[in-house]
Amino acid sequence: MTDKKCVERIARLARIELTDNEAERFSKDMKEILSAFRRLKRIPTRNVKPTFQPIETKDVLREDKIEPSISRERLLGNLKNREDGYIKGPRVV
Repeated sequence: MTDKKCVERIARLARIELTDNEAERFSKDMKEILSAFRRLKRIPTRNVKPTFQPIETKDVLREDKIEPSISRERLLGNLKNREDGYIKGPRVV
């Protein structure tokens, strides 16, 4: 499953160019990683309680509410490169 062709397919899907040596090396790395996950999967965890958290975990999201902000005039007041209420940047094309 983790042969060189599999690595080359993943690289192609990710639009990453790999040399033959890189594909070979990643194939070996992938086999080791998947082997480690297979070993972890065999560990019996049915009667294991969830981990203890020394610090209370809580939702870090806040209520989304509108608050006063800096006025556009104050924000753009010190800019010399502005136009029609917007910051004017250098031409790219």
